[in-house]
Amino acid sequence: MDTQSGYLLVVEDIPDILKLLDATLKFKGYRVLTARNGEEALEVIQKERPLLVITDILMPKMDGFSLVHRLRIHSETRAIPVIFLSATYVAPEDKAFALNIGATRFIEKPIDLEQFMQTISELLKKGIPASQEPLTEPDFYKGYRKRLQIKLDQKNAQIARTERLLETLSEEEKLSFQASLQMAIQEREEIQKLLNQIHEHFEKK
Repeated sequence: MDTQSGYLLVVEDIPDILKLLDATLKFKGYRVLTARNGEEALEVIQKERPLLVITDILMPKMDGFSLVHRLRIHSETRAIPVIFLSATYVAPEDKAFALNIGATRFIEKPIDLEQFMQTISELLKKGIPASQEPLTEPDFYKGYRKRLQIKLDQKNAQIARTERLLETLSEEEKLSFQASLQMAIQEREEIQKLLNQIHEHFEKK
């Protein structure tokens, strides 16, 4: 695959991670474009097809699951390789769903940069992979809603545990746990918004 005439698209809503991936890939000689969520990614892809998409899963507006589904249901973008990155969706069932909807590879955060670069090199050398038939819309949304609901339940349990723990800690100890709690609350809100979008989608049907 000719990496000189194409680009890699990195989709990530956390600025520090986006900067790290952008800088690392550019240092290795790749042309890189970035987006902060699935909606921005689709706008970039409409202008020019990437050689490869590297995307987080949990993002606002449109997450990685929806992004891959959108790419796979259209023949002109179906064969674009996609690497999923995630710290939240790491259960075996999450990974199975990711591969089932058309993700090419799955890498857990925190990212092992050596493994990350090897995966990119391997996918670019292989060329365009054989494209699989995309999931039907009902099958996609059934699996997607299930993954979101399970993750929402887990976030609620995590938040409840952390809030109980905070009551037992000193003011000094609370600082790091409060940061973790705020991150979990933000992720819960994003998951809830995505579930709401699914409900709205089916209400319009």
